[in-house]
Amino acid sequence: MPENKLYPPEGLRPPSSFTLQSLREAMEQNTVLEDRVLRCDAGHNLLLSLGGIQARIPREEVLSPWISGAQRDIAVLSRVGKPACFLVTALRADEKGAPTALLSRRAVQERAMDFFLEHLRPGSVVTAVVTHLESFGAFLDIGCGIVAMLPIEHISVSRISHPKERFRPGQKILAAVRSIDREKRRITMTHKELLGTWMENASWFHPGETVRGEVRSVKEYGSFIELAPNLSGLADAREDLRPGDGVSVYIKSIRPERMKIKLQVIEKLPPLAEPEPLRYQITDGVLDRWVYSPAGYEKPAVETVFTAEDP
Repeated sequence: MPENKLYPPEGLRPPSSFTLQSLREAMEQNTVLEDRVLRCDAGHNLLLSLGGIQARIPREEVLSPWISGAQRDIAVLSRVGKPACFLVTALRADEKGAPTALLSRRAVQERAMDFFLEHLRPGSVVTAVVTHLESFGAFLDIGCGIVAMLPIEHISVSRISHPKERFRPGQKILAAVRSIDREKRRITMTHKELLGTWMENASWFHPGETVRGEVRSVKEYGSFIELAPNLSGLADAREDLRPGDGVSVYIKSIRPERMKIKLQVIEKLPPLAEPEPLRYQITDGVLDRWVYSPAGYEKPAVETVFTAEDP
C-alpha cells in the first residue's frame, strides 16, 4: 500500500459536499478537506467557495514554513484554479451575518511531512502527481502539495533530453523515495526502478518482430532506439534520423548476456497523438535493492541499492 494513502497528492482526494454542519464537524474532528481555489487576492490570500460558503486561506497559512523566497510567492499564485487541501480553523459570520470559513493548508502540510518523515524510507513507493517540469528534472506532489524532486537521470534507464519527453504536468505517476534530508525536510525521488529490469522489458519483444521505437541519440556508429522507457537497442547509422523521431524497427537479435538488442530501422513514423502510457513492474512496497542487468551479464551489474538512514 502506498505510504501516502492518508495524505494523497492534491487532486486525488475524493470530492466532498460542503455544508455549514459538515465544515463544523471537520473543524471539530481536525479532518483534512480539499477543494478548488477560485482566486488569489492582492494580499496573496486564497479564496474558495465551499458549497456557497465563502472561505479564505490567509497568505501565511498557504504554504509550509520550509518553503521561502521567490518560490513561496510563485507557489501561492499557482494554486488558482487548482485543488488545495486544508483544515478548517474557524467559522465566523461576515458583516451581513453570512457564514465564512478560515482555512489552513500549511497545517495539513506540516502534519503530512511529519507523517512522511516517520514512515517513509529510501525505497518506499508512493503515488505522486507531476506539478511542473524543468530541464534538470520533474517536481512531484507526493502528498498534500509537498513537493519532491525527481532528477532527470532517475526518470528512466533510457536517457532523455527533457522530462517533458516522459511526463506532463498533472500526470499521476508512481515514484520511489531515493533519499530523505530530515534536517532540510527535503525528499528526492526516483522512478526508473519501477519501470522494470532489462529482462522484464525485453520479454515484451522477440526477434523477427517489427515494432515502433523512438530515436534517443544518434552516433557515428549508429542510432539508439528506445523500445520502452527502460529498454533501447542499436540500429545502423542513417543520415536522416534525429533524436525524437518515431521509427518502425525490425528486431534482428536480443542478447541478454551482453544486454544488447540489434535493430534495423524500416522507416520514419509520424508523431503519436498521445504518449504511450507508462507500464510499471513495481507498484507498491519498499525496495531494498534493484538489479537492472540480466543474470549472466558479462559486465558488472547495473543496480540500485536503497540504503536506510541511521536512526
